[in-house]
Amino acid sequence: MALAALARKLFGSSNDRQVKKYRPIVEKINALEPEMEALSDEQLRARTDELKAQYQSGTKIKDLLIPAFATVREAAKRSMGMRHFDVQLIGGMVLNDNAIAEMRTGEGKTLVATLAVYLNALTGKGVHVVTVNDYLASRDAQWMSQVYSFLGLTTGVIVHGLSDDQRRAAYAADVTYGTNNEFGFDYLRDNMKFSKEQMVQRGHHFAIVDEVDSILIDEARTPLIISGPSEDRSELYTQINELVNANVADEDFELDEKQRSASFTDDGIEKFETILKEADLIKGESLFDVENVSVVHHLNSALRAHKLFTRDKDYIVRNDEVVIIDEFTGRMMPGRRFSEGLHQALEAKEGAKIQPENQTLASITFQNYFRLYDKLAGMTGTAATEAEEFADIYKLDVVSIPTNKEVSRVDEEDEVYRTVQEKFEAIAEEVKDARARKQPVLVGTTSIEKSEFLADLLEKKGVKHIKVLNARHHEQEAQIIADAGMPGAVTIATNMAGRGTDIQLGGNLEMRIENECGDLEGEVRDAKIKQIEAEIETRKKEALAAGGLYVIGTERHESRRIDNQLRGRSGRQGDPGRSKFYLSLQDDLMRIFAPERMEGMLVKLGLEEGEAIAHPWVTKALERSQQKVEARNFDIRKNILKYDDVMNDQRKVIFEQRLELMEDANVAEAIKEMREDVVHDIIEKAIPERSYPEQWEHEQLQEAAKTYLNVDAPIKEWSEEEGIDAEQVTERLVKMADETAAKKAAEYSPEIMRQIEKQILLQSIDGLWREHLVTLDHLSKVVGWRGLAQRDPLNEYKQEGYELFQNLLDSLRELVIAQLSHVQVQVAPPQPELPPMQEQHIDPLTGENDAVPATSGINKDDPSTWGKVRRNEACPCGSGKKYKHCHGAIA
Repeated sequence: MALAALARKLFGSSNDRQVKKYRPIVEKINALEPEMEALSDEQLRARTDELKAQYQSGTKIKDLLIPAFATVREAAKRSMGMRHFDVQLIGGMVLNDNAIAEMRTGEGKTLVATLAVYLNALTGKGVHVVTVNDYLASRDAQWMSQVYSFLGLTTGVIVHGLSDDQRRAAYAADVTYGTNNEFGFDYLRDNMKFSKEQMVQRGHHFAIVDEVDSILIDEARTPLIISGPSEDRSELYTQINELVNANVADEDFELDEKQRSASFTDDGIEKFETILKEADLIKGESLFDVENVSVVHHLNSALRAHKLFTRDKDYIVRNDEVVIIDEFTGRMMPGRRFSEGLHQALEAKEGAKIQPENQTLASITFQNYFRLYDKLAGMTGTAATEAEEFADIYKLDVVSIPTNKEVSRVDEEDEVYRTVQEKFEAIAEEVKDARARKQPVLVGTTSIEKSEFLADLLEKKGVKHIKVLNARHHEQEAQIIADAGMPGAVTIATNMAGRGTDIQLGGNLEMRIENECGDLEGEVRDAKIKQIEAEIETRKKEALAAGGLYVIGTERHESRRIDNQLRGRSGRQGDPGRSKFYLSLQDDLMRIFAPERMEGMLVKLGLEEGEAIAHPWVTKALERSQQKVEARNFDIRKNILKYDDVMNDQRKVIFEQRLELMEDANVAEAIKEMREDVVHDIIEKAIPERSYPEQWEHEQLQEAAKTYLNVDAPIKEWSEEEGIDAEQVTERLVKMADETAAKKAAEYSPEIMRQIEKQILLQSIDGLWREHLVTLDHLSKVVGWRGLAQRDPLNEYKQEGYELFQNLLDSLRELVIAQLSHVQVQVAPPQPELPPMQEQHIDPLTGENDAVPATSGINKDDPSTWGKVRRNEACPCGSGKKYKHCHGAIA
């Protein structure tokens, strides 16, 4: 240990050496600055075409980095009045090297991205910049497009509510900004389209993920899902509910509070296997046979409904509906439903009307979506604690970039109290004192409920004008966070709220100019801007004199990274600041994960009622607890990914097959091969190898020929011919099937028949793939129980998943040929339509299901279809007013 520390002191850490490697390149970029400054605007813009031409002639992107970065820096100076710092140039190089640039809050990550974006956009293949919400996507696109358009590049933005034509245009731009959800959903929807012209994305060349830890770690716990209504299975839910209610005993199951899970014991499994057999609800001998995965899934849901969820605590029953109660706020959440059949199990338990389950039409994890990109990079203020996961899952290294100015924030030891009430009383007093000396305060909480509780407590203590911020209304949250640096401001925020917007002491200049100067022009506007600048400068001096931004954490998060995000709000660009965490022994992290001896140790250290203790030992113990939780969460995500990788391999095959079919004008040859395969399949089932004609299953073969090929084959007569064998029967059936197909093509015209063949093929693939997804989903949830029989669940899942996929391919042939042989065309070939769809991504931090209808256009009378609208844009309702003065007015 001492040796490693000595080596770091002598040679620097590996991160220091990595950063040092970029310094000579920075000097070369700086050396070009006088040359860039001497160019006219037109000459600077012309450099884009010159660099593109060099790339087309074979120059590698890495060899264009120095001139490209120098060009972008000069363009930013002229178009935005912002010059990239040397450390920002290093950040841009890290992004271009397929790595994560860890840069502290306020270091200008949004501007850093322009360097790598411009360089990689020279390829003409498109660059995607991924943000955490629609507001930031729109803001950053509008803001940074000044640089791109100055250099002759186009910029697009993807937000919810756009039509396919608008999306196609945005993806066709050189640079496309959007959210992780929208990029992922567009990929899934593209692979449900029926022609290549309908698709909106044009490949996955290079992506830069902003707030990369939030998107690739936090949000990657749950997949993106496009779902639609499925068949009604209410009778099965009711049957299984009655069996569980009547038969489950305490020894049949185990509960786990940490995981919030319920599972059957070995004895419970054996008991219910017998009960389900008697009720004729399972096939075969074992509950774990693949055809029973759906029943096992329902059984699991019923157990959770009865043993984990309590009426009037987790949900209420109102008007024959089960309504979720939010665990954080205690409020009813009408319209929201538990997923994976749990809501239906609760409806069966309470005797309420059972609503049909939604069926997964398409899904993908963020891990597998972002691994589609040829080049991937990211940026955030906090990535080092998750460096192992980034390297393992995404093959991304983390490089910590030095700050432009030395950090002067003071991070104090945690204060620990016995109870939550004592802790919040202490926080309220601390906030009151800070406000009295005009020090701006940002308080981070873990839930909306705790934010509101603290706000009420402060109100009672006479602290007025508190702003409570949560991560639901992105445009309003940006406004609130922009004012959080005002002298004496008190802002209470949930941990994830307000990311992407700087807290600037004295106020945010850009936000104030946007809000107060939107309608002003000329000298009036210039005068107003000068007035705002003077006010901000005065207020900044006041805030600095009071000690800068004071960040208070109300409890430790499961992840050190989230705590560091909160701390990093203070001390931007060398400003002074302070941070402190207040904890209690009743906090979830302390109660569930901290060492059991913690309370006893704290009493020994002198902790009495109403008093706090600040001790390095406590901080270390908590860090160890957090590391345990981080490691556990990493294992969970890794395990989910292992299972999704099985589906992902199959997804690639299906999506590539669909793409080939859409690109192929004529699939007649493929259909002919499928027809021959079907003939071989039905012959194989009816005519055993080396059998005599009298042993053939004549009726079965005749019926199969009629069903799949629409031909009346005289199988019995053929079998009575001298010297007949299976090969001759196969040839005759193939010939009859080909003649039937040719007759149909002649009747409807070959052109129409080619269209019908392609449509039926695509629709059959989609239908079978959806059924396959449901089966795999259920299988993944129950295969874990096979570990009880000393069998590796993952291997079992891989093996059965492969067998199920082979069955899908076999079924595809039979389904397509059967439909084509019986198809009747009335007037024109039917135009296939996508089913009703809903997009959903469960927020892993709040548990909220962000389910929204998959709309394809904007309705001026329906604000839910507008997506995010910029405050100074015309309101989509058609009133003629600006959005901020109409539907976007902040209450």
